[in-house]
Amino acid sequence: MNKAIAEHLRVVADFQPSNADELEAFRLKYLGKKGVLNDLFAAFKSVPNEEKKEYGRVVNQLKNAAEQAVLRFKSELEQSKPLHSENDLTKTGDHVFTGSQHPVTTVRNEIVDIFKRIGFSVSEGPEIEDDWHNFSALNFPEEHPARDMQDTFFVHTDPDWALRTHTSSVQVREMEGNEPPIRIIAPGRVFRNEAISARSHCIFHQIEGLYIDKNVSFADLKQTLLYFAREFFGAETKIRLRPSYFPFTEPSAEMDIWWGLETETDYRMTKGTGWLEVMGCGMVDPAVLEASNIDPKVYSGYAFGLGIERITLQRFGIPDIRMLFENDMRFLNQFKGVI
Repeated sequence: MNKAIAEHLRVVADFQPSNADELEAFRLKYLGKKGVLNDLFAAFKSVPNEEKKEYGRVVNQLKNAAEQAVLRFKSELEQSKPLHSENDLTKTGDHVFTGSQHPVTTVRNEIVDIFKRIGFSVSEGPEIEDDWHNFSALNFPEEHPARDMQDTFFVHTDPDWALRTHTSSVQVREMEGNEPPIRIIAPGRVFRNEAISARSHCIFHQIEGLYIDKNVSFADLKQTLLYFAREFFGAETKIRLRPSYFPFTEPSAEMDIWWGLETETDYRMTKGTGWLEVMGCGMVDPAVLEASNIDPKVYSGYAFGLGIERITLQRFGIPDIRMLFENDMRFLNQFKGVI
């Protein structure tokens, strides 16, 4: 019997399969339920007692050798398997569709990067806000039209909560939770109950900025906005500030950039003036500082806010704001490689 086992050991030691089929046949021959080893273990009970120890040793030696051979050759065959064994590399491959940033995201990131370079950090807040952060702390009087249902999406079950109408609410949270100096920008999505048309939407994105410190002046605001305009629109960009009104800033202004009147589109976009409005701004009203427990006799600050969609339409010559929200791949694919 030991001579037969020794012959099996020799066969296992010399085994060199050339393919997976030969290896599988070897495995079944020695390790299968009807294989050699199964028969040898079944014959163990008929072996004389004085020979059982040696018999068991050599049978286990054969079993271990066969198992190791199967594992070793299986690994070697998988590593040497040709890549084209199941695939024809001469065939045309499937097209892989690559994605790209949404144009609004592209413009947002560019604006954020510009303000980060002069020390502004990014701050974010909730899109569902209470009355205090969205209106009252920003000096909106009770009778202000922005509180009317025509402008705001209120939460039906609790009229003290609404979808935020601006990211100025983030500025309030920053002033409540931090001591000056504060220098932040707050990009985010906002909501207003407005009719959807080619030039306006009920959902849009803003970036608002806030700087509070000692001795902050309107001149600081103007230089900051001039820096932004020239970084974003070009080094020769001209700006102008027109008096305006916002409840949370005093004095307040609208900033325009000189767009020019070279084409018919320029006339349409600037209403024939050559100047294009891009943002509102102003010095933070002392009442807003007091509402957030900041002493207006010690600190002053400025704030500004601009709509990202409006600038995106200008940047890429998009005629209809609704195109930014429709997720039409024919439209979005035009912006691959823009970044």
